Amino acid sequence: MRIYLDHNATTPVLPEAADALAQATRDVFGNASSVHAFGQQAKTALDDARTRVAALIGSEVPELVFTSGGTEADNFAIRGAADALEPTGRRHLIASGIEHEAVLNTLKALARRGWRTTVLPVDESGIVSPDALDAALTDETAVVSIMHANNEIGTIQPIAALASLAHARGALFHTDAVQSVGKIPVDVRALGVDLLSLSAHKFYGPKGTGALWIKRGTRLVAHSTGGKHERNRRAGTENVPALVAMGVAAEYARLRMKDEAARVGRLRDHLESGVLAKVAGTAVNGAPDRRVPNTSNISFDRIEAESLLIALDLDGVAVSTGSACSSGTLEPSHVLRAMGLPTHRAQNSIRFSLGHDNTEAEIDHVLAILPGIVEKLRSLTTRTVRA
Repeated sequence: MRIYLDHNATTPVLPEAADALAQATRDVFGNASSVHAFGQQAKTALDDARTRVAALIGSEVPELVFTSGGTEADNFAIRGAADALEPTGRRHLIASGIEHEAVLNTLKALARRGWRTTVLPVDESGIVSPDALDAALTDETAVVSIMHANNEIGTIQPIAALASLAHARGALFHTDAVQSVGKIPVDVRALGVDLLSLSAHKFYGPKGTGALWIKRGTRLVAHSTGGKHERNRRAGTENVPALVAMGVAAEYARLRMKDEAARVGRLRDHLESGVLAKVAGTAVNGAPDRRVPNTSNISFDRIEAESLLIALDLDGVAVSTGSACSSGTLEPSHVLRAMGLPTHRAQNSIRFSLGHDNTEAEIDHVLAILPGIVEKLRSLTTRTVRA
């Protein structure tokens, strides 16, 4: 038995989306910018995909720009807005300390260009305080970027309140919603943001596709130059088959999200309570009641998370130690450190992220094998220390 509990890294492609991708690859091969029948067929398919993705987030269709994924969308939002606002004298950017590297490294890159940046602290549950943002805002702040749901701990931020504060000082507000779109209801109007990033492979669409929602009237400088694709906002021929598949996945998420979130939430809670009851020295990281329903981040005392991850994988269970984009680093999770957790706890934490393919039988199997794996690893650690 192989069990996949790493859906925050990526999700398996929905069979209906995979079928749509294959069919569009065969039959809808025209360039969506061409005026002949083949091109118009591709343009119609692209428009249909955009309509489906827009419906998932409450967007007007023309406000949605397709990208290659969340990282490009984050870069386009922050760099595009920064370049547009730079002539006004606004040269200050704000983000939280638990953002994805796509945001934090973009701020670092702009800092090397002379931009002033502020990284906001979070509390012990990973929440950004509106008071902290209010204190950091100035009349020079151009963009505030706070993620909707965190990829490691699942914590959901009070985006509407934070965006309101930014707007009161004349700043734009961007949210990286890659880990929330498709898992919980996301409505761009209710959030009150100006820019929102999403990625298809987090809600059972193909990798390499995503979108940036740009509120009507928000000025961005295009981050790539070339043709007039995407209403002159992102140059380059669109990947029509993959975007068709993204549209299918978006519609699936919109229609089934409520029921699926409840089911997955019950499985997550069953897993979490079982781990805490069966394995001593464990603790949940993050906000227990303000998080996406599929995510649980748990610390295991006296175990290196990497060792536990490998041991679970050898027994057929796939989990992670945090963001897949940070794999290979020996540094403790920047998210857990930003929450004030000590280094050892930041290094012994495992992320379990569930999806629509998981079953109660799978969770029961994990709970049956996990205590023995932990006990074995702890005994090996004890012998090593004594030696």
